[in-house]
Amino acid sequence: MIPAEVREALTAALGAPLRDAQMVYGGDINHAARVTLRDGEQVFVKWNRRVGTDFFQAEAEGLRALAAARAIRVPAVLAVGAETPFLALEWIEPGGRSLMGDEFAERLGHELAALHNCIAEAHGFPHDNYIGSLPQPNARTTSWAEFYAEQRIGAQMTIARQRGMLPPAREAGLRRLQEWLPVFLDDAEIQPSLLHGDLWGGNYMVSAEGDPVLIDPAVYYGHREVDLAMTELFGGFPPGFYSAYNEVYPLDGYERRRLLYQLYPLLVHMNLFGGGYAARVDAIIRHYVG
Repeated sequence: MIPAEVREALTAALGAPLRDAQMVYGGDINHAARVTLRDGEQVFVKWNRRVGTDFFQAEAEGLRALAAARAIRVPAVLAVGAETPFLALEWIEPGGRSLMGDEFAERLGHELAALHNCIAEAHGFPHDNYIGSLPQPNARTTSWAEFYAEQRIGAQMTIARQRGMLPPAREAGLRRLQEWLPVFLDDAEIQPSLLHGDLWGGNYMVSAEGDPVLIDPAVYYGHREVDLAMTELFGGFPPGFYSAYNEVYPLDGYERRRLLYQLYPLLVHMNLFGGGYAARVDAIIRHYVG
């Protein structure tokens, strides 16, 4: 169950002893549990002994940024481990699939569009964070083409090289693509929108009240199409979601860039899970630069 050091740190942080804990699904990286405190309050807790203390701190800051936008619901941050890596969040009771109908799809689309309408002066974020278990640099820059070339593609190339996933042909192709990015990405037309950053089908849910809820973010400011491209990479989003999004914040030219923005999460998956994703990376390289 919950390790003793996590239980002790959690009790101290929340100011209440734990009465019960039930393991729940926490993704591919962390352990997670639904914890009941002595007063009956329920809390979602996840922990990981293999990460640094900044790992959950970074996620907490991302959740706070999404919450401050007041566009779409996210779990409230209750406590973050300072020395013992854990994150305690508001427990949101999940709703059944019967709640994920047309009205839910419309709300999800409208609310994500509202989130993307939160604009900053530069791409990036006040601090670096993580996507999955991999570091995600977020140094601020006003050029989106430069940001995507260096801090998204370039950062993953460095990891791929370290892990033996960057043979010469793939590296040469990615470098050509980096050089051509200013042709594909017009900085003058791209605003720095507040992004979830890792918006696949497992990172949204419906609450028991029918609210769309975003979880497990990798937050930064960037081109809003990154989030949309991620939703299409592995599926899991209802068709009504896309039409609802376009009602609030219409897309223009997105199809030309969709594969380009799917390159980043595919590089992440290649570095995390191995070469099964490499062929898709190579196909995107060929699509844009031959």
